[in-house]
Amino acid sequence: CLSINWGGREMEAAKPGDPNTDWGAVDPTQGNVPGYFNLKPGGKYLDPVESPRNNNWYLLTLGARRGLTFLERQPEVDGKRLGVYGHSMGGNLTVYVAGTDRRVRVAVPSAGGQGFRTMRWKLLPQQRPRVPRGDVELFRDTLGFQSYAPHIKAPLLWLGATNDFHGIMDDTFRTGRLIRSASVRYAFAVHLNHRFTPEFAVTCPLWIDQHLKGTFRFPGTPVSRLALQGTPRLSVTPDSSHPVDRVHILYSIDPDPQARFWRTAIARKRGDDWVAELPILSTSQPLFAVANVHYRLKRPERVRSARPTSTFAVTGLLHTATPRELVAGQAEATDEVSLLIDDFKHRFQDWYLLSADNPHHWQFWTRKITDPKWRGAVGARLTFDVKVEAANQLVVVVNENFFRGYRGRQRDVVAVVALEGGGWTRVSLPVAAFKTPDGKATLGSWDTADQLGFRAYFDSRDGQLVGSKSWAGGQPQFRNLRWTLPRP
Repeated sequence: CLSINWGGREMEAAKPGDPNTDWGAVDPTQGNVPGYFNLKPGGKYLDPVESPRNNNWYLLTLGARRGLTFLERQPEVDGKRLGVYGHSMGGNLTVYVAGTDRRVRVAVPSAGGQGFRTMRWKLLPQQRPRVPRGDVELFRDTLGFQSYAPHIKAPLLWLGATNDFHGIMDDTFRTGRLIRSASVRYAFAVHLNHRFTPEFAVTCPLWIDQHLKGTFRFPGTPVSRLALQGTPRLSVTPDSSHPVDRVHILYSIDPDPQARFWRTAIARKRGDDWVAELPILSTSQPLFAVANVHYRLKRPERVRSARPTSTFAVTGLLHTATPRELVAGQAEATDEVSLLIDDFKHRFQDWYLLSADNPHHWQFWTRKITDPKWRGAVGARLTFDVKVEAANQLVVVVNENFFRGYRGRQRDVVAVVALEGGGWTRVSLPVAAFKTPDGKATLGSWDTADQLGFRAYFDSRDGQLVGSKSWAGGQPQFRNLRWTLPRP
Protein backbone atom coordinates (compact mmCIF):
# COMPACT_ATOMS: atom_id res chain seq x y z
CA CYS A 1 0.00 0.00 0.00
CA LEU A 2 1.33 3.46 -0.96
CA SER A 3 -0.05 6.81 0.15
CA ILE A 4 0.39 10.32 -1.27
CA ASN A 5 2.49 12.69 0.85
CA TRP A 6 0.09 15.59 0.38
CA GLY A 7 1.94 18.01 2.61
CA GLY A 8 5.44 17.12 1.41
CA ARG A 9 6.40 16.48 5.03
CA GLU A 10 9.35 14.46 6.26
CA MET A 11 8.54 10.82 6.88
CA GLU A 12 7.99 9.78 10.49
CA ALA A 13 11.23 8.82 12.27
CA ALA A 14 13.20 9.82 9.15
CA LYS A 15 16.96 10.11 9.49
CA PRO A 16 19.29 12.34 7.47
CA GLY A 17 19.82 10.79 4.06
CA ASP A 18 16.68 8.66 4.14
CA PRO A 19 14.59 8.78 0.94
CA ASN A 20 11.61 11.12 1.03
CA THR A 21 9.22 12.94 -1.27
CA ASP A 22 11.26 15.38 -3.38
CA TRP A 23 9.45 17.28 -6.14
CA GLY A 24 12.48 19.36 -7.05
CA ALA A 25 11.65 22.79 -8.50
CA VAL A 26 7.92 22.10 -8.83
CA ASP A 27 5.53 21.92 -5.90
CA PRO A 28 2.21 20.01 -6.17
CA THR A 29 1.83 19.74 -2.39
CA GLN A 30 -0.64 21.50 -0.11
CA GLY A 31 2.03 24.14 0.30
CA ASN A 32 1.00 25.34 -3.17
CA VAL A 33 -2.79 25.39 -2.97
CA PRO A 34 -3.27 27.72 -6.00
CA GLY A 35 -1.60 25.05 -8.14
CA TYR A 36 -4.67 22.80 -7.97
CA PHE A 37 -6.64 25.24 -10.15
CA ASN A 38 -3.78 26.64 -12.22
CA LEU A 39 -2.80 26.52 -15.89
CA LYS A 40 -0.51 29.55 -16.12
CA PRO A 41 3.31 29.43 -16.14
CA GLY A 42 5.34 30.32 -13.09
CA GLY A 43 8.36 29.46 -10.97
CA LYS A 44 6.76 26.29 -9.53
CA TYR A 45 5.44 24.95 -12.84
CA LEU A 46 6.73 23.08 -15.87
CA ASP A 47 5.66 24.86 -19.05
CA PRO A 48 6.28 28.48 -20.15
CA VAL A 49 2.74 28.70 -21.60
CA GLU A 50 -0.75 27.91 -20.30
CA SER A 51 -0.80 24.15 -19.93
CA PRO A 52 -2.39 21.37 -17.85
CA ARG A 53 1.18 20.37 -16.98
CA ASN A 54 1.27 23.51 -14.84
CA ASN A 55 -1.35 22.00 -12.55
CA ASN A 56 -0.70 20.07 -9.34
CA TRP A 57 -3.05 17.28 -10.41
CA TYR A 58 -0.96 16.47 -13.48
CA LEU A 59 2.12 15.90 -11.35
CA LEU A 60 0.24 14.03 -8.62
CA THR A 61 -1.32 11.72 -11.20
CA LEU A 62 2.12 10.94 -12.62
CA GLY A 63 3.41 10.30 -9.13
CA ALA A 64 0.54 7.94 -8.29
CA ARG A 65 0.99 6.03 -11.54
CA ARG A 66 4.70 5.64 -10.81
CA GLY A 67 3.63 4.29 -7.43
CA LEU A 68 1.63 1.60 -9.25
CA THR A 69 4.74 0.80 -11.30
CA PHE A 70 6.76 0.44 -8.12
CA LEU A 71 4.16 -1.85 -6.56
CA GLU A 72 3.80 -4.17 -9.57
CA ARG A 73 7.57 -4.71 -9.58
CA GLN A 74 7.61 -5.98 -5.99
CA PRO A 75 7.84 -9.78 -5.74
CA GLU A 76 5.09 -9.97 -3.11
CA VAL A 77 2.61 -7.97 -5.23
CA ASP A 78 0.32 -9.37 -7.90
CA GLY A 79 0.53 -6.69 -10.60
CA LYS A 80 -2.79 -7.84 -12.01
CA ARG A 81 -4.60 -6.86 -8.82
CA LEU A 82 -3.92 -3.17 -8.24
CA GLY A 83 -6.56 -0.78 -6.91
CA VAL A 84 -6.83 2.91 -6.02
CA TYR A 85 -8.74 4.54 -3.18
CA GLY A 86 -8.64 8.09 -1.88
CA HIS A 87 -10.67 10.43 0.30
CA SER A 88 -11.35 14.11 -0.47
CA MET A 89 -8.35 15.26 -2.53
CA GLY A 90 -7.51 11.57 -2.72
CA GLY A 91 -10.96 11.05 -4.24
CA ASN A 92 -9.99 13.51 -6.96
CA LEU A 93 -6.73 11.70 -7.59
CA THR A 94 -8.50 8.32 -7.70
CA VAL A 95 -10.56 9.47 -10.71
CA TYR A 96 -7.52 10.93 -12.47
CA VAL A 97 -5.54 7.70 -12.02
CA ALA A 98 -8.43 5.36 -12.86
CA GLY A 99 -9.09 7.41 -16.01
CA THR A 100 -5.51 7.22 -17.26
CA ASP A 101 -4.09 3.87 -16.15
CA ARG A 102 -5.42 0.51 -17.37
CA ARG A 103 -3.57 -1.34 -14.62
CA VAL A 104 -6.21 -0.15 -12.12
CA ARG A 105 -8.55 -3.09 -11.45
CA VAL A 106 -10.81 -1.37 -8.92
CA ALA A 107 -11.38 2.23 -7.82
CA VAL A 108 -13.10 3.90 -4.86
CA PRO A 109 -13.17 7.71 -4.99
CA SER A 110 -14.42 8.97 -1.63
CA ALA A 111 -15.93 12.46 -1.18
CA GLY A 112 -14.28 13.77 -4.33
CA GLY A 113 -13.63 13.29 -8.02
CA GLN A 114 -16.89 14.62 -9.42
CA GLY A 115 -16.83 16.80 -12.51
CA PHE A 116 -18.45 20.06 -13.61
CA ARG A 117 -16.82 22.14 -10.87
CA THR A 118 -16.35 25.14 -13.15
CA MET A 119 -20.00 25.15 -14.25
CA ARG A 120 -23.02 26.75 -12.61
CA TRP A 121 -25.78 24.59 -11.16
CA LYS A 122 -28.81 25.16 -13.40
CA LEU A 123 -31.27 25.02 -10.52
CA LEU A 124 -29.17 27.37 -8.38
CA PRO A 125 -27.76 30.02 -10.74
CA GLN A 126 -26.69 32.31 -7.89
CA GLN A 127 -24.11 29.75 -6.76
CA ARG A 128 -20.61 30.66 -7.93
CA PRO A 129 -18.52 27.87 -9.48
CA ARG A 130 -14.77 27.57 -9.12
CA VAL A 131 -12.84 29.63 -11.67
CA PRO A 132 -9.40 28.28 -12.69
CA ARG A 133 -6.39 30.49 -13.25
CA GLY A 134 -6.17 30.28 -17.02
CA ASP A 135 -8.37 29.27 -19.92
CA VAL A 136 -11.59 27.75 -18.56
CA GLU A 137 -12.29 25.55 -21.59
CA LEU A 138 -8.73 24.20 -21.58
CA PHE A 139 -9.10 23.39 -17.90
CA ARG A 140 -12.41 21.61 -18.44
CA ASP A 141 -11.08 19.56 -21.34
CA THR A 142 -7.81 18.50 -19.71
CA LEU A 143 -8.42 18.59 -15.94
CA GLY A 144 -12.20 18.42 -15.46
CA PHE A 145 -13.16 15.04 -14.01
CA GLN A 146 -15.96 14.81 -16.57
CA SER A 147 -13.22 14.45 -19.20
CA TYR A 148 -11.67 11.46 -17.40
CA ALA A 149 -14.84 9.57 -16.47
CA PRO A 150 -15.49 8.19 -20.00
CA HIS A 151 -12.04 6.56 -19.97
CA ILE A 152 -12.51 4.66 -16.71
CA LYS A 153 -12.61 0.90 -17.28
CA ALA A 154 -12.19 -0.39 -13.73
CA PRO A 155 -15.19 -1.17 -11.50
CA LEU A 156 -15.82 1.98 -9.47
CA LEU A 157 -17.63 2.64 -6.19
CA TRP A 158 -18.40 6.27 -5.40
CA LEU A 159 -18.43 6.69 -1.62
CA GLY A 160 -19.96 9.96 -0.51
CA ALA A 161 -22.11 11.94 1.88
CA THR A 162 -25.36 13.60 0.84
CA ASN A 163 -24.26 17.06 2.02
CA ASP A 164 -20.56 16.94 1.19
CA PHE A 165 -18.94 20.31 0.56
CA HIS A 166 -16.31 18.77 -1.74
CA GLY A 167 -17.84 15.67 -3.33
CA ILE A 168 -21.03 17.33 -4.54
CA MET A 169 -23.73 14.66 -4.67
CA ASP A 170 -25.64 15.83 -7.76
CA ASP A 171 -22.48 16.27 -9.83
CA THR A 172 -21.16 12.89 -8.66
CA PHE A 173 -24.15 11.15 -10.24
CA ARG A 174 -23.81 13.36 -13.31
CA THR A 175 -20.18 12.32 -13.67
CA GLY A 176 -20.95 8.66 -12.99
CA ARG A 177 -23.34 8.59 -15.95
CA LEU A 178 -20.35 9.25 -18.20
CA ILE A 179 -18.67 5.98 -17.15
CA ARG A 180 -20.08 3.64 -19.78
CA SER A 181 -17.75 0.67 -19.78
CA ALA A 182 -17.33 -0.07 -16.08
CA SER A 183 -19.43 -1.37 -13.22
CA VAL A 184 -20.43 1.62 -11.04
CA ARG A 185 -22.06 1.75 -7.60
CA TYR A 186 -22.82 4.53 -5.13
CA ALA A 187 -22.98 4.71 -1.33
CA PHE A 188 -24.08 8.06 0.15
CA ALA A 189 -24.33 8.52 3.92
CA VAL A 190 -27.36 10.62 4.84
CA HIS A 191 -27.14 14.16 6.29
CA LEU A 192 -23.35 14.02 6.61
CA ASN A 193 -20.54 16.16 5.23
CA HIS A 194 -17.18 14.55 4.41
CA ARG A 195 -17.67 11.58 6.71
CA PHE A 196 -19.62 8.32 6.82
CA THR A 197 -21.46 6.04 9.18
CA PRO A 198 -20.17 2.43 9.41
CA GLU A 199 -22.73 0.86 7.04
CA PHE A 200 -21.49 3.16 4.29
CA ALA A 201 -17.79 3.17 5.16
CA VAL A 202 -17.68 -0.63 5.01
CA THR A 203 -18.66 -0.60 1.32
CA CYS A 204 -15.12 0.48 0.40
CA PRO A 205 -13.30 -2.65 1.64
CA LEU A 206 -16.18 -4.87 0.46
CA TRP A 207 -15.96 -3.43 -3.07
CA ILE A 208 -12.19 -3.83 -3.17
CA ASP A 209 -12.41 -7.37 -1.77
CA GLN A 210 -14.84 -8.31 -4.52
CA HIS A 211 -12.68 -7.11 -7.38
CA LEU A 212 -9.22 -7.96 -6.05
CA LYS A 213 -9.91 -11.04 -3.91
CA GLY A 214 -13.22 -12.41 -5.16
CA THR A 215 -14.45 -12.82 -1.57
CA PHE A 216 -17.63 -10.74 -1.82
CA ARG A 217 -20.40 -10.03 -4.32
CA PHE A 218 -21.88 -6.56 -4.35
CA PRO A 219 -25.59 -6.21 -5.13
CA GLY A 220 -26.63 -4.21 -8.15
CA THR A 221 -27.74 -0.60 -7.99
CA PRO A 222 -31.33 -0.44 -6.71
CA VAL A 223 -33.79 0.18 -9.53
CA SER A 224 -35.93 3.22 -8.80
CA ARG A 225 -38.74 5.05 -10.61
CA LEU A 226 -40.07 8.54 -9.89
CA ALA A 227 -43.77 9.13 -10.69
CA LEU A 228 -45.00 12.73 -10.62
CA GLN A 229 -48.76 12.62 -11.16
CA GLY A 230 -50.70 13.60 -8.05
CA THR A 231 -48.52 13.29 -4.98
CA PRO A 232 -45.06 12.34 -6.34
CA ARG A 233 -43.83 8.91 -5.31
CA LEU A 234 -40.67 6.85 -5.60
CA SER A 235 -40.70 3.08 -6.20
CA VAL A 236 -37.57 1.08 -5.40
CA THR A 237 -36.69 -2.51 -6.35
CA PRO A 238 -33.60 -3.77 -4.48
CA ASP A 239 -31.28 -6.47 -5.77
CA SER A 240 -32.37 -9.62 -3.93
CA SER A 241 -28.94 -11.28 -3.90
CA HIS A 242 -28.50 -10.19 -0.26
CA PRO A 243 -31.13 -10.10 2.51
CA VAL A 244 -32.61 -6.61 2.71
CA ASP A 245 -32.56 -5.04 6.17
CA ARG A 246 -34.46 -1.86 5.28
CA VAL A 247 -35.08 0.62 2.47
CA HIS A 248 -34.62 4.31 3.24
CA ILE A 249 -36.33 6.61 0.73
CA LEU A 250 -35.33 10.27 0.89
CA TYR A 251 -36.38 13.44 -0.85
CA SER A 252 -35.72 17.17 -0.78
CA ILE A 253 -36.91 20.38 -2.41
CA ASP A 254 -33.68 22.37 -1.90
CA PRO A 255 -31.57 22.99 -5.03
CA ASP A 256 -28.40 23.44 -2.96
CA PRO A 257 -26.78 19.98 -2.58
CA GLN A 258 -24.46 21.13 0.20
CA ALA A 259 -27.15 22.63 2.43
CA ARG A 260 -30.38 20.75 1.61
CA PHE A 261 -32.34 18.79 4.19
CA TRP A 262 -33.22 15.24 3.16
CA ARG A 263 -36.68 14.25 4.34
CA THR A 264 -37.38 10.61 5.20
CA ALA A 265 -40.39 9.29 3.30
CA ILE A 266 -42.60 6.51 4.67
CA ALA A 267 -41.66 3.45 2.58
CA ARG A 268 -44.12 0.55 2.32
CA LYS A 269 -43.34 -2.85 0.84
CA ARG A 270 -45.45 -3.95 -2.10
CA GLY A 271 -44.32 -7.28 -3.46
CA ASP A 272 -40.67 -6.89 -4.49
CA ASP A 273 -40.88 -3.09 -4.36
CA TRP A 274 -40.81 -0.39 -1.72
CA VAL A 275 -42.99 2.64 -2.48
CA ALA A 276 -43.16 6.01 -0.76
CA GLU A 277 -45.15 9.16 -1.38
CA LEU A 278 -43.17 12.40 -1.50
CA PRO A 279 -45.54 15.22 -0.45
CA ILE A 280 -44.47 18.69 -1.57
CA LEU A 281 -45.55 22.18 -0.55
CA SER A 282 -45.32 23.70 -4.01
CA THR A 283 -44.59 22.79 -7.63
CA SER A 284 -42.44 25.93 -7.94
CA GLN A 285 -39.54 24.19 -6.21
CA PRO A 286 -37.53 21.28 -7.68
CA LEU A 287 -37.81 17.77 -6.31
CA PHE A 288 -34.90 15.43 -5.57
CA ALA A 289 -35.37 11.79 -4.60
CA VAL A 290 -33.02 8.90 -3.84
CA ALA A 291 -33.04 5.62 -1.93
CA ASN A 292 -30.55 3.74 0.22
CA VAL A 293 -30.99 -0.02 0.45
CA HIS A 294 -29.47 -1.50 3.61
CA TYR A 295 -28.43 -5.16 3.41
CA ARG A 296 -27.53 -7.62 6.15
CA LEU A 297 -24.02 -9.06 6.21
CA LYS A 298 -23.30 -12.70 7.00
CA ARG A 299 -21.11 -11.58 9.85
CA PRO A 300 -20.17 -8.19 11.37
CA GLU A 301 -17.38 -6.43 9.48
CA ARG A 302 -14.80 -4.20 11.10
CA VAL A 303 -14.65 -0.55 10.06
CA ARG A 304 -11.71 1.74 10.67
CA SER A 305 -12.28 4.15 13.59
CA ALA A 306 -15.80 2.82 14.19
CA ARG A 307 -17.67 -0.10 15.65
CA PRO A 308 -18.15 -3.24 13.51
CA THR A 309 -21.27 -3.15 11.38
CA SER A 310 -23.66 -5.97 10.53
CA THR A 311 -25.19 -4.08 7.57
CA PHE A 312 -24.01 -2.24 4.47
CA ALA A 313 -25.83 0.22 2.23
CA VAL A 314 -26.05 0.82 -1.51
CA THR A 315 -27.51 4.02 -2.96
CA GLY A 316 -29.81 4.13 -5.96
CA LEU A 317 -29.64 6.75 -8.70
CA LEU A 318 -30.58 10.35 -7.94
CA HIS A 319 -33.84 11.57 -9.48
CA THR A 320 -34.40 15.27 -10.18
CA ALA A 321 -37.60 16.94 -11.33
CA THR A 322 -37.56 20.64 -12.20
CA PRO A 323 -40.58 22.86 -11.50
CA ARG A 324 -41.46 22.70 -15.21
CA GLU A 325 -41.33 18.90 -15.11
CA LEU A 326 -43.47 18.79 -11.98
CA VAL A 327 -46.16 20.88 -13.67
CA ALA A 328 -45.95 18.89 -16.91
CA GLY A 329 -46.20 15.64 -14.91
CA GLN A 330 -49.34 16.91 -13.16
CA ALA A 331 -47.77 16.85 -9.71
CA GLU A 332 -49.92 18.24 -6.91
CA ALA A 333 -48.85 20.15 -3.81
CA THR A 334 -50.44 18.23 -0.94
CA ASP A 335 -48.04 18.93 1.94
CA GLU A 336 -48.56 21.41 4.79
CA VAL A 337 -46.32 23.56 6.94
CA SER A 338 -45.69 22.04 10.38
CA LEU A 339 -45.01 23.72 13.71
CA LEU A 340 -43.76 20.39 15.10
CA ILE A 341 -40.15 19.98 13.97
CA ASP A 342 -39.39 16.64 15.63
CA ASP A 343 -41.14 14.54 18.26
CA PHE A 344 -38.11 12.18 18.45
CA LYS A 345 -40.33 9.10 18.13
CA HIS A 346 -37.83 7.96 15.51
CA ARG A 347 -34.97 9.09 17.73
CA PHE A 348 -32.42 11.01 15.64
CA GLN A 349 -33.58 9.84 12.22
CA ASP A 350 -33.47 13.39 10.78
CA TRP A 351 -30.22 14.33 12.49
CA TYR A 352 -26.56 13.49 12.24
CA LEU A 353 -24.56 12.77 15.36
CA LEU A 354 -20.90 13.55 15.94
CA SER A 355 -18.88 11.96 18.76
CA ALA A 356 -22.13 10.33 19.79
CA ASP A 357 -20.49 7.96 22.30
CA ASN A 358 -18.36 10.62 23.98
CA PRO A 359 -19.76 11.81 27.35
CA HIS A 360 -18.57 15.40 26.81
CA HIS A 361 -18.00 16.05 23.10
CA TRP A 362 -21.31 14.79 21.68
CA GLN A 363 -23.03 16.90 19.03
CA PHE A 364 -26.55 16.50 17.62
CA TRP A 365 -27.27 18.36 14.37
CA THR A 366 -30.17 18.74 11.94
CA ARG A 367 -30.82 20.77 8.78
CA LYS A 368 -34.56 20.37 9.22
CA ILE A 369 -35.10 24.06 10.05
CA THR A 370 -33.89 25.12 6.59
CA ASP A 371 -36.76 23.22 4.93
CA PRO A 372 -39.81 25.48 4.25
CA LYS A 373 -42.03 22.85 5.87
CA TRP A 374 -40.33 23.41 9.23
CA ARG A 375 -38.90 26.91 8.90
CA GLY A 376 -39.65 29.31 11.73
CA ALA A 377 -42.13 32.12 11.09
CA VAL A 378 -41.68 35.73 12.13
CA GLY A 379 -42.04 35.95 15.91
CA ALA A 380 -41.80 32.17 16.42
CA ARG A 381 -39.90 30.77 19.38
CA LEU A 382 -37.81 27.61 19.18
CA THR A 383 -39.30 25.40 21.88
CA PHE A 384 -38.37 21.95 23.15
CA ASP A 385 -38.46 19.72 26.22
CA VAL A 386 -35.18 18.44 27.60
CA LYS A 387 -34.19 16.17 30.49
CA VAL A 388 -30.74 15.88 32.05
CA GLU A 389 -29.42 13.86 34.98
CA ALA A 390 -27.44 16.69 36.57
CA ALA A 391 -27.13 20.46 36.42
CA ASN A 392 -25.55 21.52 33.12
CA GLN A 393 -25.46 24.25 30.53
CA LEU A 394 -26.89 23.15 27.19
CA VAL A 395 -25.54 25.07 24.20
CA VAL A 396 -28.01 25.47 21.33
CA VAL A 397 -26.26 26.42 18.08
CA VAL A 398 -27.65 27.81 14.85
CA ASN A 399 -25.52 27.93 11.70
CA GLU A 400 -26.56 30.86 9.55
CA ASN A 401 -26.08 30.77 5.74
CA PHE A 402 -24.26 27.44 6.08
CA PHE A 403 -22.60 26.82 2.67
CA ARG A 404 -24.89 29.48 1.25
CA GLY A 405 -22.42 32.28 0.64
CA TYR A 406 -24.64 33.54 -2.18
CA ARG A 407 -27.26 34.43 0.45
CA GLY A 408 -25.06 36.11 3.04
CA ARG A 409 -22.13 35.69 5.38
CA GLN A 410 -21.85 32.37 7.20
CA ARG A 411 -22.09 32.83 10.94
CA ASP A 412 -22.57 30.78 14.11
CA VAL A 413 -24.90 31.99 16.84
CA VAL A 414 -25.54 30.32 20.19
CA ALA A 415 -27.98 30.32 23.07
CA VAL A 416 -26.93 28.93 26.46
CA VAL A 417 -29.60 27.22 28.54
CA ALA A 418 -29.04 26.51 32.25
CA LEU A 419 -30.61 23.18 33.21
CA GLU A 420 -31.25 21.49 36.53
CA GLY A 421 -31.04 17.75 36.86
CA GLY A 422 -34.16 15.65 37.24
CA GLY A 423 -37.38 15.88 35.25
CA TRP A 424 -38.34 17.45 31.96
CA THR A 425 -37.69 21.16 31.42
CA ARG A 426 -39.43 23.27 28.80
CA VAL A 427 -37.14 25.66 26.90
CA SER A 428 -38.46 28.41 24.62
CA LEU A 429 -36.03 30.63 22.73
CA PRO A 430 -36.84 33.71 20.62
CA VAL A 431 -34.67 34.48 17.63
CA ALA A 432 -32.94 37.27 19.59
CA ALA A 433 -31.70 34.73 22.16
CA PHE A 434 -29.14 33.51 19.62
CA LYS A 435 -26.01 35.61 19.73
CA THR A 436 -22.54 35.42 18.27
CA PRO A 437 -20.08 33.96 20.81
CA ASP A 438 -18.70 37.45 21.52
CA GLY A 439 -22.22 38.68 22.26
CA LYS A 440 -21.99 41.56 19.78
CA ALA A 441 -24.67 40.45 17.31
CA THR A 442 -27.88 38.43 17.28
CA LEU A 443 -29.65 36.24 14.74
CA GLY A 444 -31.97 38.51 12.78
CA SER A 445 -34.34 35.96 11.28
CA TRP A 446 -35.10 32.25 11.18
CA ASP A 447 -35.05 32.53 7.36
CA THR A 448 -31.24 32.36 7.30
CA ALA A 449 -30.97 29.51 9.83
CA ASP A 450 -29.65 26.38 8.11
CA GLN A 451 -28.53 24.03 10.88
CA LEU A 452 -29.61 23.50 14.46
CA GLY A 453 -27.28 21.84 16.94
CA PHE A 454 -27.39 20.69 20.56
CA ARG A 455 -24.00 20.56 22.26
CA ALA A 456 -22.31 20.60 25.65
CA TYR A 457 -20.00 23.38 24.47
CA PHE A 458 -19.08 25.40 21.41
CA ASP A 459 -15.59 26.55 20.36
CA SER A 460 -15.84 29.65 18.20
CA ARG A 461 -13.43 30.28 15.33
CA ASP A 462 -11.73 33.04 17.33
CA GLY A 463 -11.10 30.71 20.28
CA GLN A 464 -13.97 31.64 22.59
CA LEU A 465 -15.45 28.75 24.56
CA VAL A 466 -19.18 28.73 25.23
CA GLY A 467 -20.43 26.11 27.69
CA SER A 468 -18.26 23.48 29.36
CA LYS A 469 -16.16 20.57 28.10
CA SER A 470 -17.13 18.65 31.23
CA TRP A 471 -20.74 17.53 30.88
CA ALA A 472 -22.20 16.02 34.07
CA GLY A 473 -24.19 12.80 33.85
CA GLY A 474 -25.62 11.08 30.78
CA GLN A 475 -26.45 12.76 27.52
CA PRO A 476 -29.63 14.85 27.41
CA GLN A 477 -32.97 13.53 26.19
CA PHE A 478 -35.24 15.61 23.97
CA ARG A 479 -38.89 15.63 22.98
CA ASN A 480 -41.33 17.85 21.10
CA LEU A 481 -38.99 20.19 19.27
CA ARG A 482 -41.39 22.76 17.86
CA TRP A 483 -42.19 26.35 17.00
CA THR A 484 -44.48 28.26 19.31
CA LEU A 485 -46.18 31.39 18.05
CA PRO A 486 -47.14 34.51 19.98
CA ARG A 487 -50.80 34.83 20.89
CA PRO A 488 -52.75 37.08 18.53
